[in-house]
Amino acid sequence: MSDKLLETTVGQFLDRLASSAPTPGGGSVAALTGAMAAGLITMVCDLTIGKKQYADFEAEAKTIRERAEAYRAELQQLAQADIDVFNQLSAVYKLPRTTEADAASRRAAIQRVMRQATEIPLRTARAASALLPLCAPLARYGNRTAVTDVAAAALLIRAAVPAALINVESNLTVIEDQIFAREARAQAEDLLIGLEEEVEGVLTLTRTRLKG
Repeated sequence: MSDKLLETTVGQFLDRLASSAPTPGGGSVAALTGAMAAGLITMVCDLTIGKKQYADFEAEAKTIRERAEAYRAELQQLAQADIDVFNQLSAVYKLPRTTEADAASRRAAIQRVMRQATEIPLRTARAASALLPLCAPLARYGNRTAVTDVAAAALLIRAAVPAALINVESNLTVIEDQIFAREARAQAEDLLIGLEEEVEGVLTLTRTRLKG
């Protein structure tokens, strides 16, 4: 299997995920879940743009598509970054601690990398949640035949955000910098505010469109 996540086949990824290998893990899955949501949003935009019956929405659909693709690229990068930082963390935990100087150096290295390991899933949650506002207008005005794909995107976002944030919560138990920890927790809490309600709003719009 390639060391680069996006160079693997779906089958290889799932086999590795189901193995005892430590990566990919929940952080990468959260990022890829967000990326899949972004892909669905882009797909619905492409099925809307250029269609005469959706001409009034075309300019907005193009803007939504551009934003979705930017977040998809970011989330794909974060899926790999989660693996990379885990490997870094594994390496620093193996640093020597035979002397007091060694132990202090190792501890500082662990804190530095653990901070990065916390920032990555926080960025993942932020990028995934930023996709959600793109869903409602697409569910309301996008191609009606693909409206369920918008709903699926919203449901994936609802999964991706808390899946990423549970990794933030876990890593913060090791972080010694309490200012950083408080700020990270506050950001995590903000990202969850209104998430359920916004997803339900997209689902309601979807069901309304399905009824014609």
